[in-house]
Amino acid sequence: MKITGKTLVEMGYRPGKWFKEALEHVNQHELTGEALTSFLDSREPEIIDPHEKPIPFYKNLRAENEFELDNVNKVFATMNKLMKTPTAIGGVVMPDACPSGPEGSIPVGGVVATKNAIHPAMHSADICCSVMMSSFGKIDPKTVLDAAHAVTHFGGGGRKDLFDLPEELENNIRDNWFLNSQKSLQLAQTHLGTQGDGNHFLYVGRSEQTGETIMVTHHGSRGFGANLYRKVMTVAENFRKTFSPQTLKYNAWIPYDSEEGKSYWEALQIIRAWTKLNHQVLHDATMASFGGTLQKRFWNEHNFVFKDENDVFFHAKGATPLDDKFVPDSFEGLRLIPLNMSEPVLLVRGATLENNMGFAPHGAGRNVSRTAHKRSKAGKTDEAIFEAETAGLDVRFFSKNIDISELPSAYKNAQTVQKQMKEFGLGEVVDRILPYGCIMAGDWEKDAPWRRGKRRRR
Repeated sequence: MKITGKTLVEMGYRPGKWFKEALEHVNQHELTGEALTSFLDSREPEIIDPHEKPIPFYKNLRAENEFELDNVNKVFATMNKLMKTPTAIGGVVMPDACPSGPEGSIPVGGVVATKNAIHPAMHSADICCSVMMSSFGKIDPKTVLDAAHAVTHFGGGGRKDLFDLPEELENNIRDNWFLNSQKSLQLAQTHLGTQGDGNHFLYVGRSEQTGETIMVTHHGSRGFGANLYRKVMTVAENFRKTFSPQTLKYNAWIPYDSEEGKSYWEALQIIRAWTKLNHQVLHDATMASFGGTLQKRFWNEHNFVFKDENDVFFHAKGATPLDDKFVPDSFEGLRLIPLNMSEPVLLVRGATLENNMGFAPHGAGRNVSRTAHKRSKAGKTDEAIFEAETAGLDVRFFSKNIDISELPSAYKNAQTVQKQMKEFGLGEVVDRILPYGCIMAGDWEKDAPWRRGKRRRR
């Protein structure tokens, strides 16, 4: 009698991809009785259930007033659910933490350590979101901001005036299973030298210590990284269905010791190299346009996955690595932490402590969503809000449309975040880049072709 998938289900086995090969074998060898069950037991994947209780995590966050209480409670609630993920072995939340998805998903300002597992949703589609600074010496900051404005690219899509994609990097992309596609290569080329939208920025200010003019860029891996994210989420979901169906879908993972896991880790390093280059081409082109001289430059990610020598993976969703073991190209142990457009960018250095796991905040975070913030400003024009919150600064929106959800009041109180950084030992501030001005995307979708077409039809 031929054994089918229905037969295996009736015997108590959970359906999965393993059925196909198992059925071919048992029918080919006409296994029955104890030989059949022994073979099936050896082939059935081991199911990994979530922890019954959440793994403890460190809370470097406290509500300073009633307004902040709801956000803090939501952060702790999502972490409690998240830390039941069976791969989790430790976690941290930072003072800038805020929820970023359904309950149980990693919050912004969260770090989750896992063993032999890389979780795509814990770094999100904006892989390797990061900041880079270049000091240009004693030069007028307006000169730098004007030059940068002519060079950079915010909003959707890619550039028409392309930067060169290095041959070695292109070859690495072609050699990786996850990245080797025409779409991936096209995005790597056309999105090089672009900054996207949302909270990404180009900031110019002066060092409080030296008076030097410094440019800071903030962006991730753009469409190149987002394309990888879509692929790895599909692979992670297949693993989840097979090995841990009770794990939340958005906490699916790829085992590092699998062929897919090794390829995924290599792809992340390629994304990192591309993103660093994405910053560099903008900084170099800006400097070239005004004939400046580079004094110093460094960068750091705050939205990435980091690995230690024991194959423990630290998923930082909006958290800055302090420990040099996470930053192979560290510059004097310094890291950048921006706050908002009217506040300084902090230069910090710090030690790994039990409560920080080697990380610091990545910025100021939010207490309420963008939509809720906009509702709170009802009755005021965007222009009036902009004028009040950017007085004395040279703030520009690339699309020429104001986005009030990126103005200073949309973010947590910067002084509160810095106070809690000091209280919880999350890095020592060694210098501050005082703001002159910045460029952000603004509401670029307001004048997008599909919006203009819709308005004409109306």
